[in-house]
Amino acid sequence: MRKPREFIRTRRRFIADAALGTAGLGLVPAAAWSCAPPQGSQASGTGLIYDSRYLDHVLIRPDGGRPPEIPERLVRIREELVARGLDEATVPLAPAAEAMPYVTAHHTPEHVAAIRELDVTGPVAELAVSGALTGVDAVATGQVKNAFCAIRPPGHHANNTGAEEGFCYYSNAAVAAKYAQQAHGFERVLVIDWDYHHGNATQNAFYDDPSVLFFSAHDWAAYPRTGDPGLTGEGEGSGLNINVHLDCGATDADMLGRWDDTLSPAVAAFNPDFVIVSAGFDSRQDDLLGCFALTDDAFRRMTRMAMDYADACCEGRVVSLLEGGYNLDGTALATAAHIETLLEG
Repeated sequence: MRKPREFIRTRRRFIADAALGTAGLGLVPAAAWSCAPPQGSQASGTGLIYDSRYLDHVLIRPDGGRPPEIPERLVRIREELVARGLDEATVPLAPAAEAMPYVTAHHTPEHVAAIRELDVTGPVAELAVSGALTGVDAVATGQVKNAFCAIRPPGHHANNTGAEEGFCYYSNAAVAAKYAQQAHGFERVLVIDWDYHHGNATQNAFYDDPSVLFFSAHDWAAYPRTGDPGLTGEGEGSGLNINVHLDCGATDADMLGRWDDTLSPAVAAFNPDFVIVSAGFDSRQDDLLGCFALTDDAFRRMTRMAMDYADACCEGRVVSLLEGGYNLDGTALATAAHIETLLEG
């Protein structure tokens, strides 16, 4: 078990890092954090999971209105990745994993039946899960060291209502975490959710589960108005559900400070075998549905810290899934910063 201090950067260190900028983070080398003897050479490369069919899903309200979870989110992300050469720097992967057995194992039959009745959207929602599972497969088998899944619709609000919740249909991250355990034999999965909105469905999936550590930093006052910091898990999962509330206007230092003082000690004690990130970029400044003030540098630093956790504990295994993010340019820029950092290995 790692001692908490091995994961924590002090506030003085954070300020020094901020002065250095992206080119010189000055973080403690991952090799110094090893949780277990190396199991051979680590994999390398970053997988990029994408499929043009993700653009087919269009959410239209009964009154004809269209919420901001639109296909153009992925279009703009792809444009930014191409402009920076990140499409060529990453390993392209198409969603190939069979999703439905794992979807039906997680969601109720009634919920799955209702979603499958949705023309176009039902198959695309299933394809989103397939993309997440494909990312897990690629990382688990050593095809790549880490992966970003450019998928939609998002998933961290999808419970079992038989309908869309917060633009979500199936709980992508929760299904992926269970898949990492069931299909690949990993015992302890860390799920980090940095979306502006609380990952309520992910919380609900693992609230009493001692094999998953869930961390969500969000605005408790925002949709879906869950994420009470007092909810810490129950039974054998007690203490493994971590909800962090951040006020509207929260800055990079506010977010990263909670990683330092709350998440890092929890990771040190939990010692995960696999890391999954619910990467919601609506926590970035100027988002249409969020009011945090996070910059792209925050996403670089959170990505680096997630990678450091994984390097220390589980040979670098990180799979990141796109969740929210509704300012088209802002989401594209933050996603590019995230993938650039993943590529650093």
